[in-house]
Order: sequence, then structure tokens, then C-alpha cells
Amino acid sequence: MGQFETKLSEMGITLPEAPMPAANYVPSVRVGNTLFVSGQLPKLGETLMVGKLGADMETGQGAEAAKACAINLLAQVKAACDGDLDRLVRVVKLTGFVNSTADYGEQPAVINGASDFLGEALGDAGKHSRSAVSAAALPFGVAVEIEGIFEIT
Repeated sequence: MGQFETKLSEMGITLPEAPMPAANYVPSVRVGNTLFVSGQLPKLGETLMVGKLGADMETGQGAEAAKACAINLLAQVKAACDGDLDRLVRVVKLTGFVNSTADYGEQPAVINGASDFLGEALGDAGKHSRSAVSAAALPFGVAVEIEGIFEIT
């Protein structure tokens, strides 16, 4: 077990198998040392975290959904790196989509659930640029979807 998975284990996190695509796309594309990971949904086990921020879901619940997306992003990175998460050099950028009402304005706080988790789990390698935007609806009614760009070896 490498340094990143050791840290995740200390945090009580075991990465799941990389989720399969829900439609006609691939989970990730590597270009040189850059890995583009398709949008990941907040699914842990068999449970999808559904809801609309500003209607039936609170910001803290949205942040937990964003953390679940980040866990699935790391699972995709691990799969793309032949099972060796330590080939991750850094998280470059996240784009977070928040299923929210028109008057909801706390999208950055929701996506902080992913950013805070990656910073804690990966240290400096988890520091990244990002966007946090509202979406009127997301696939399967999920609260959050996050895609990522990663530098790998």
C-alpha cells in the first residue's frame, strides 16, 4: 500500500472499484502525463446521493456528496494508473456541478467537500484550481457531479 492509500486508510476510506460509465463515454483519457477523468457521481456502495440544494438538501449534505464524488475520482485515477495511486503527482483542476435551485448561491461551499477531502488525503498534491457551478438538473437526480484533471506519471 502506497503513501496515498495509507493516508486514506488512516482516514477510514477504502477506495471502491472505479465506477463504470453510465452512458457512451470512457471513464478517463490520458494525454501525456495529464489524466482527464469524466464526471463522477456521489455514489458510495449502491447508494446514489440525490437531491437539489436549496430545496430538499442542505449545504452540508451537498458537501458530503461532493466528497463521495472525490472518492470516486481517486478510484478512477487509481484504475488508470494500473492500481498504483502513488503515480498521482497532483490534482490539477476540479469542475463541480451542483444540482441547485435558481436562488441557491453556496455552490463553492458544496464543492469544498471534495476540495477539503483531497487536501487532507493528498497534502500538497491535493491542492488544485476549480470551478463550482449551478446546474438545473443532474443525471439520476444526484446532488453533485465532479470531473477532474490530474497529473500522473
